Amino acid sequence: MGNEYSTEEFYKETYEEFDFDILTTGLTSKVPITVPDIHRPAFALTGFMENYLYQRIQIIGETELLYLRSLSPKQQKEAIQRLFTKPLPCIIITKGLEVPNDLISLAEEHAVPVIRTPLSTTPFIHSLTGHLETVFAPRATTHGSLVDVYGVGLLFMGKSGIGKSEIALDLVERGHRLVADDVVEITRHGDVLIGRGQEHLRHFMEIRGLGIINVMDVFGIRAGRIQKRIEVVVQLEVWDPKRDWDRLGLDEHYMEILGVNVRQLIIPVYPGKNITVISEAIALNHMLKVYGIDAAKRLDKQLVDMMESDKKTRRYLKYDTE
Repeated sequence: MGNEYSTEEFYKETYEEFDFDILTTGLTSKVPITVPDIHRPAFALTGFMENYLYQRIQIIGETELLYLRSLSPKQQKEAIQRLFTKPLPCIIITKGLEVPNDLISLAEEHAVPVIRTPLSTTPFIHSLTGHLETVFAPRATTHGSLVDVYGVGLLFMGKSGIGKSEIALDLVERGHRLVADDVVEITRHGDVLIGRGQEHLRHFMEIRGLGIINVMDVFGIRAGRIQKRIEVVVQLEVWDPKRDWDRLGLDEHYMEILGVNVRQLIIPVYPGKNITVISEAIALNHMLKVYGIDAAKRLDKQLVDMMESDKKTRRYLKYDTE
């Protein structure tokens, strides 16, 4: 989704979820939805326009309508007219409430769609905000394979032909779940990255020499899932004997994706190396770290403690010659 979201698109995607009905003759709006926030224009109705956030979807609930009903017909129309002094994307009425005729006629005049939902205002706003945050979430696309391994999202990356899809297929055969192969769409929600496959490619894989397969057709419904949090990037690189590979795991490495640092492991690949089992170990070790158990740091501490203890023992025995 880009930076603009039309009212028509919004309605088509959410009308079933929110049980919308349209009060105006159409959904065409001169102004697109451009922000993931909403606004309740109670103060604007009273005449205080200083903080009228007209760029947002306007939510009119029971409080606003009770205020309008307390006014004379002339005052009511003047209050409603204030809303349309600025260009609006759309207005949503909550709780299935009846609205003044002036609101509908002025909305038609200014090409502002008016939609109504039977949902109560507060829960509706929570659900609507969640939807808009997803629509406007920062997003990126990367080449790789995303697999849910023991509940941990592993994103396999590396140059073309290094074996990402084959590793993903092997993991699926061992009971893990494919999220996306080849193209992974990533969205940011707070400090969490969610990966998913492109809709038309979801659950399909290309295996060189075999061709295209659908993992859910081959392995059943358990073999796939729609989306998964990305927790570890597994960077696959061709083995180079001259390179100084990390053998202890004491230093954490990260890759920045959409401004979020994701733990990265660089794994050398060479014929005969079982990357599938290593991937399972990566997922399990990540979960241990989540629970505060770090094997590399524990071993390092044990070695330091042993050396310190040995030093004390040798110092004690140095002059004890009997």
